[in-house]
Amino acid sequence: MSSSTKPVVVYGVSGYTGRLICEYLREYHVPFIAAGRDGKKVQEVVDRIPGIETADYEVVEVSHDVDALTSLFSGASVVCNTVGPFIKLGPEAVEASLAAGCHYLDTTGEQDWALAAKEKWGQAFADAGLLLSPGVAQMYTTGEIAANIALETVPGLDTLDMLVLWKGFPTYASTQTIFTILKADWFHLQNNQYVAWDHRATRECVVPGQHGTALTVPWGGTLHPVWFKDDPRVATCLVTGGVMDRAVMDGVVATTGMFEEQIRPLDPEAQEAALSDIAAGLQADMPPRENPRVNTSIDSVHATGPLGRVHVAIHGNSNYKQTGLLQAFAAYSLLQQAPRRTGFASACQAFGHRELLGVLRNFGLVLNPVVEAHT
Repeated sequence: MSSSTKPVVVYGVSGYTGRLICEYLREYHVPFIAAGRDGKKVQEVVDRIPGIETADYEVVEVSHDVDALTSLFSGASVVCNTVGPFIKLGPEAVEASLAAGCHYLDTTGEQDWALAAKEKWGQAFADAGLLLSPGVAQMYTTGEIAANIALETVPGLDTLDMLVLWKGFPTYASTQTIFTILKADWFHLQNNQYVAWDHRATRECVVPGQHGTALTVPWGGTLHPVWFKDDPRVATCLVTGGVMDRAVMDGVVATTGMFEEQIRPLDPEAQEAALSDIAAGLQADMPPRENPRVNTSIDSVHATGPLGRVHVAIHGNSNYKQTGLLQAFAAYSLLQQAPRRTGFASACQAFGHRELLGVLRNFGLVLNPVVEAHT
């Protein structure tokens, strides 16, 4: 396979999020390759992108192995990877990105993958002057933006209590991830140490701006404790999240309980097969395009310290569009200038939380943050 003739490769365009990344790359006038393991399916997805006839792109079919991916990525500058579950399928894409000299971005929600990526490849990417940034996505980056706003508003805050909520239903890939992380340990950050969650933990949370409450879960621990583990401002970081449909969350809680009782005792291969069957039965088709009047999101952070507290809420819409835009902007930015941090880093650490907020605001995906400070 010949090397890339475009500066950005979007790997995994047969899914909804990959399509959105390509859509926003078109709006940034960034040439890209839309790649996937099924070229026909990738072409069908790309053909549905509004205005695709004005984009500079190619569609490429590629096998999922390091050599083939390295060959494809060579000549490019940035890889946007949406092929998950990442703990299972991510290593090949990261190895290939490093070998090809590309910055690596992905949309993971798998805490165990982020921890593994940092440990295995973080220093190698830093030595090469490259960015390794998993989890550039609404469910992690938008909340991280809110947390950074809280921390800069009142100095001396050291504890983050975070909530991520959205209306809608996970895509097929997201559903696969949700059930994949059931096999992993989940951590929150307490006094700068990782502390394991009970998988069956739930939390009833007040929804900012509403009279009602929402049922939330640790959601695999999320990536926020990983991002803030080495931040000298933060000692404790606890995050829960979920969708605002109570019936869906009841189902998530029930499935988690069923996993602990019936699936965890199985051998790893049987576990994976059982979880894959459950996920496929819940969501196997491309979801409808998000409607901003229906698909809303809320990222809420209570930051506290000995002598102060701040609450920041970011109300938005279309969480998958937020993800696609964040990925496209990150790629666009990397083509213009070096990231603020190389090696393993979050989107905010690499590009700046105020800059990312401005991007989401410019495209009409979030409101101005609501900030309430008390000292």
